[in-house]
Amino acid sequence: MDPRTGRFRTGGSRASDSRTRDGIITALSRDPLTRPHAVRNDAVLAACAAVLGVTLALLAGDGHRPDALGWALLLAAHVPLPWRRKRPLPVLLAVLAPVVPYHALDHPHGAPVAATVVVLYTVAATGTPRRTLLIGTVVIGTTLTVNALTNPDGFTELVRITGWVVAVLFLGLDVRYYRQYVAAIVERAERAERTREEEARRRVAEERLRMARDLHDLLAHSITLIGVQTSVAAHVLAADPDRLDRAAVAKALDDIAGTCRTARGELRATLEVLRDDGGPEDARGPLAGLDGLPDLVETARLAGARVEHRVRVTEPVPPAVGAAAYRVVQEALTNVVRHAGPGPAVRVDVSDRDGMLRIGVTDDGTGPDPGGTPGFGLVGMRERARSVGGTLEAGPREGGGFRVTAALPLTERTREGRTG
Repeated sequence: MDPRTGRFRTGGSRASDSRTRDGIITALSRDPLTRPHAVRNDAVLAACAAVLGVTLALLAGDGHRPDALGWALLLAAHVPLPWRRKRPLPVLLAVLAPVVPYHALDHPHGAPVAATVVVLYTVAATGTPRRTLLIGTVVIGTTLTVNALTNPDGFTELVRITGWVVAVLFLGLDVRYYRQYVAAIVERAERAERTREEEARRRVAEERLRMARDLHDLLAHSITLIGVQTSVAAHVLAADPDRLDRAAVAKALDDIAGTCRTARGELRATLEVLRDDGGPEDARGPLAGLDGLPDLVETARLAGARVEHRVRVTEPVPPAVGAAAYRVVQEALTNVVRHAGPGPAVRVDVSDRDGMLRIGVTDDGTGPDPGGTPGFGLVGMRERARSVGGTLEAGPREGGGFRVTAALPLTERTREGRTG
């Protein structure tokens, strides 16, 4: 009762009962071989069992009180108990060795029961069912033999002893199976935790790879266009210094400035995910889509390419698939501007057929230099397509030029499609 309110307080008792219940469950589920201070605790248990045995022997009638040999046998039965966890079978034999002659001398039979029960329980809880069955048979057989020699008419006593032995063995087996069940649950929980950690690490790695692809595509595309536009401005300045076309120079510089602004905006949007510490855990950052293709086409036209594009998409496009398509077209146009030569004719065709988003970028340029150092453009495009479960093919065309074709599934079947 709370002296301030006059009410009974039940929260403390409930918490105490809960802690007691949890302690019992933990004690039953813990592996006996891994418990701390096992020998010390079992030594205390052996001492308590010995005190109980001596008390039961003293409470018996004067005619049944043990003599010096009986006391020695009774105490010797409790000596091996501190090592019962590490060596259950030798301890069982060491306990039965003095117990059998103790009972044969017709001393108080209840005195060594505690030691016998403890060692039988330990053998059943730490051994296999087959070994437990064999040991139970040996113990019951020995008990029957001793009882038949000392008390031939004690059938009730025989049934009682057999029932106690069977009950103790079954209790040990039940605890053993319970420990195995708890260990299996703990193992599954740990495996699930490891799986979640591995999934989190995998998603972090995928996000880093996605951002690396975005930055590569963005910077490669923007720097290539700036280089082409700068070359145009330099050509206008050097072509006829006496008749400088200020309008052409101004337009080239404006194009360079526009490309820089666009690149800066996309770069800022891409890197904002790194600074957003308070956002959702699975924030993916902005994803470009098919609606950005006209800007890519217009930028390629400003760089000198003659681009025709056609988009015929009737089904909804998942964000991850749209982003992959955008980056594939962006990298393909960047390669055209960089490698196809002056004024190439380019055709961009995007359509959906049979549940797939099909992309085609073809040009009539000279293509990349066979002896040049390969870059990461084609590798990045293939990784983009594979990230959403699609495929990409790229190579020279018959009759000249270069072709890039990709097929991306419109169903969210991939990692990025599911999480994007």
